[in-house]
Amino acid sequence: MKIALAQQNYHIGNFEDNTRKIIEGIKRAKEQGADLVVFSELCVCGYAPGDFLEFPDFINKCYEAIDRIKQHADTIGVLIGSPSRNPQKEGKDLFNAVFLLHEKEIKGEIHKTLLPNYDVFDEYRYFEPAYDWKVLEFKGKKLAVTICEDIWNMGDNPLYRITPMEKLMPFHPDVMINLSASPYNYAQDIVRNSIIKAHTLKYKLPMLYCNAIGSHTELIFDGGSLVYDINGKQVKEMKYFEEDFQLFELDELSKLSESSQVSPNGGDLEGAYFYSAKEVGTGEDILAYLTNDKNIDEIYHALVLGIRDYFKKMGFSKAILGASGGIDSAVTQVLAVHALGKENVSVLLMPSQFSSSHSVKDAEQLSKNLGSQYNIIPIKNIFESFLTELKPVYKDLPFGLAEENIQARTRGNLLMAVANKFGYILLNTSNKSELATGYGTLYGDMAGGLSVLGDVYKMQVYALAKYINREKEIIPLNIIKKAPSAELRPDQKDSDSLPEYDTLDRVLYEYVELRNGPKEIKAKGYDSTLVDRILKLVNTNEYKRKQFCPILRISCKAFGVGRRMPVVGKYLS
Repeated sequence: MKIALAQQNYHIGNFEDNTRKIIEGIKRAKEQGADLVVFSELCVCGYAPGDFLEFPDFINKCYEAIDRIKQHADTIGVLIGSPSRNPQKEGKDLFNAVFLLHEKEIKGEIHKTLLPNYDVFDEYRYFEPAYDWKVLEFKGKKLAVTICEDIWNMGDNPLYRITPMEKLMPFHPDVMINLSASPYNYAQDIVRNSIIKAHTLKYKLPMLYCNAIGSHTELIFDGGSLVYDINGKQVKEMKYFEEDFQLFELDELSKLSESSQVSPNGGDLEGAYFYSAKEVGTGEDILAYLTNDKNIDEIYHALVLGIRDYFKKMGFSKAILGASGGIDSAVTQVLAVHALGKENVSVLLMPSQFSSSHSVKDAEQLSKNLGSQYNIIPIKNIFESFLTELKPVYKDLPFGLAEENIQARTRGNLLMAVANKFGYILLNTSNKSELATGYGTLYGDMAGGLSVLGDVYKMQVYALAKYINREKEIIPLNIIKKAPSAELRPDQKDSDSLPEYDTLDRVLYEYVELRNGPKEIKAKGYDSTLVDRILKLVNTNEYKRKQFCPILRISCKAFGVGRRMPVVGKYLS
């Protein structure tokens, strides 16, 4: 049996385009002589549809799309993901399902058992878990079909009491097939490979795993679909951050090699260890892990895809951002140009009396290097007019944070004014280190329609800048080398308000990603007072992050939908 994997980029609720892509994938599979073609989880409607699932019309359109698709599943089998209705009154109204289409009919239906509701996932809000298990029989083969999370219940501390493959093994399947929509983080490829290898070794079956690709608001899906043979050997890792299509021969995947770790009568599962995202990279220094070449290369491509898909799927074409001559805005500008094209990215340089002359020159030079449009609007006169009007209220109080924030909000107003006038979307340039500690001004430099670097630590931003300059100098070296500063008062530096970033990022990673408490972090040698200060900054600034724009997620724990904290909590504050 020849099985094709169609790794495609879908658009939530765009039934016409999703259906067209699926039909094109079926046609391509037929042309290559495939017996069966596999698509990804909820491909019919796009993942994750959220509360659209509560609309009967949305579900009706899913079924209408399936009716159109099955007309093309005549001589070929097709596995597609879609919501399906639960005929029983008890439980939720929908299943997260896979449909087997063949001979222009629905030949079988499989329901997802394990419904994640941690981090960015909320499937149990909408779906009923499967309450029966079966294989799909197709052309003399028994297919053990699972959906994404169904294969993740492994390790020493499983989240669920049921493991779907254990329910399917009594049917003696010939192959495991998983339809997935697994979001990207920079540990995910290692974790996916470990889980799929573990399955092939444990169950002595080959596995074909088809993952989604594309970006939906915060979530970036990286593709990287996988095929492992019965020997626990990776046969194919498909493209990352791109659509892809590959064909595989099941008989070849099912051949047991003499050197295999797999015994026909069971045996040792050496090499089948399942890594979790929290474990990857723990054997090295945190900063070395966050900024290693592999992670930075992936993060770069993930962010470019995230920007491109956000604009394309929202129907936007042009972006604007504030260019300060600092590294955050520089990296954001380069990513935007690479995602959207230089002709679609505009920047504003908005110097004040506290801006250094080299910051303006550096920002100008970057725009010239990229060939993108820029304008300079000094804010000194606007800022002073604010102070003049506020003088009766401020009286003779000394210059302080309020005056600094007026500058940031003036810049935010100017950016939004230009964005509104010309139909641009404002890209926010705040990084994760700043967002974590509240080092930003609401309605000022925290304004924007999309946060590009909000899940990227400051030291990762530096690493991205070096990556961008790996072949030639795009970002002026002075931007990379100079001490970071908001330039809102004379001689200001970030280190006046924050710990040094190389220490700050390590502590933040321990707390935010690894969820270690103050005792565990201090036990690793960090200064006690510093740890208490950093954790207090994180928790007392939750109110700012609640009002922030969507953040492109590239880590296993990003601010936003996947991290739910109370604004008024007292813990560590």
